Amino acid sequence: MRASFVVAAALALLACEKKDADKAAEKPAVSTPAPAVKTAAPAGPRTVPIEANDKGYVPDKITGKANEKLKLVFTRTIDAECLAELKTPDGKLHKLEMNKPLEVEVTVPATGKLAFACGMDMFQGHIVADVN
Repeated sequence: MRASFVVAAALALLACEKKDADKAAEKPAVSTPAPAVKTAAPAGPRTVPIEANDKGYVPDKITGKANEKLKLVFTRTIDAECLAELKTPDGKLHKLEMNKPLEVEVTVPATGKLAFACGMDMFQGHIVADVN
């Protein structure tokens, strides 16, 4: 009787182990979530269109983050001698032809402002850091 008890206990133990293995097989595998994909920042400077018209430069105030790179795109839409030249923040004079965009790259100052103007200094605009 003792031998039959040992055999019965062994069979019961094997049956329990099989049930545990079956339950483990039924559970879905735990997967770790994929890491978040970071989107790349836009390449190159931010483009700011500026129209030179009968009101001067529109817009005449450009704000950006301190040290942000900007590409100012000036387009003259009025036949005015004054606006035919553009003095950029670096002090250079450029011919601003009618309806032909002129790109000027600048960096927003950390403090103060950068100025641009027409050839006769009658119309001005500036670039400043946004303080918000």
